[in-house]
Amino acid sequence: MSVDEESECEVPAQGDLWRDWMKAANRGDETAYRRLLSALAPVIRAMVRRTQGGMSAGAADVEDVVQECLLAIHLKRQTWDEALPLLPWVAAIARNKTIDNLRRRGRRLELPIDGLEEILPAAEAEESLSAPEIDRALAELSKTQREVVRAVSVDGASIRETGSRLSMTEGAVRVALHRGLTALAAKMRELKP
Repeated sequence: MSVDEESECEVPAQGDLWRDWMKAANRGDETAYRRLLSALAPVIRAMVRRTQGGMSAGAADVEDVVQECLLAIHLKRQTWDEALPLLPWVAAIARNKTIDNLRRRGRRLELPIDGLEEILPAAEAEESLSAPEIDRALAELSKTQREVVRAVSVDGASIRETGSRLSMTEGAVRVALHRGLTALAAKMRELKP
């Protein structure tokens, strides 16, 4: 049985004890609080590994999320309702911190590529648009979409930088970028035979 499986098997039996420790911790018992955090760390680690398992998360990513969870528990422990079980509250924190971590990492996969050059086909040069073609395509967009797409996709600015430069929120920049790129893709499909 792995450490993760052992931790998961102990969860139901330990739930009441952990709840008692959390209640005591909220009343100032530091020993109970240290015991609680020490007991929860491997359980949180197992939750994070299970959630990030298919996302090529390294051990460092998992430990980062575990530490973020423990910090969130510390900062928000007074918000836990003592009438409710502790573990679902902890699991919600772990899920949210895992999602935050995945969002920060983006959708990149980290795979070793050493030795693959012999088996991968040679990359063919992609067709790229010339500067005048890019300008013509961008001219089809609204002014805001054009500025956002140019800043992010052509100039390589970040969402935050673009929002700051154009006096827009990051959410508005993302919406304008998505709509602009969608319109450009539709236009390119029309032009291709």
